[in-house]
Amino acid sequence: MKNSTERLYQTREFANRAGVTVRALHHYDRLGLLKPSGRTAAGYRLYGERDFARLEQIVTLKFIGFPLKQIKELLGGQAFDLRTTLRLQRKIIEEKRRQLELAIRAIEYAERVVRSGAWNRKPAWEAFRKIIEVINMQQNMDWVNKYYTDEQLAQLKKRWSPELQEKAQHDWTTLIKEVESVVAQGEDPASEKAQALADRWQKLIEGFTGGDSGIAQNLKKLYADQANWPSTFHKHYSNEVGVFICKAMELRKQRKN
Repeated sequence: MKNSTERLYQTREFANRAGVTVRALHHYDRLGLLKPSGRTAAGYRLYGERDFARLEQIVTLKFIGFPLKQIKELLGGQAFDLRTTLRLQRKIIEEKRRQLELAIRAIEYAERVVRSGAWNRKPAWEAFRKIIEVINMQQNMDWVNKYYTDEQLAQLKKRWSPELQEKAQHDWTTLIKEVESVVAQGEDPASEKAQALADRWQKLIEGFTGGDSGIAQNLKKLYADQANWPSTFHKHYSNEVGVFICKAMELRKQRKN
């Protein structure tokens, strides 16, 4: 319920006080992002003091990089709570800061490569590949995060570094190629060679999960939900490799039991 003593501003005055354009306010109104608190008898929009907080929220999320459609989804259907919304903004900005710090560390690594002279022994693009990988990984993680709790994400972020990411990617690429080779050769999943590959596969998974059973369980849920993956994200191995390694790991589990 509106406070009868709350001062209301017409659109142009509100826009001037808030530092936005009238056009932006009209656009936010059409999108349902910021509806005016009321209207004059002539039908002109009126904005209240609480609308400043709502507008600040929209502007902040837009500055961070969220498209207006997603901002509407984030804010939609929620009772207005200034403390909650400010806390949400802080958490989002902190996450963006963390991503920037990771990118900076990757750039620093590339700088060290150049200073060490390794630049002359590698293709020119190699020192920049890590930076691209860091940025792409963060973009992919934006939707992957929904499969994990806040506590699990905090654990994963604490353990991660560009150097560990590079090693993990190298280890996974090497292992997947070896599994592809044995699949092509018709190797039995129960063979000693296949079981050794299954052991390495499990160790790499444990390197990601840190041995946390909850993270491991949610990782399985992520891979079981491939129908809802974004079109830009794909597995790094074929279905044939997936079927083979699952069988080998199941036999590995039975053997250990």
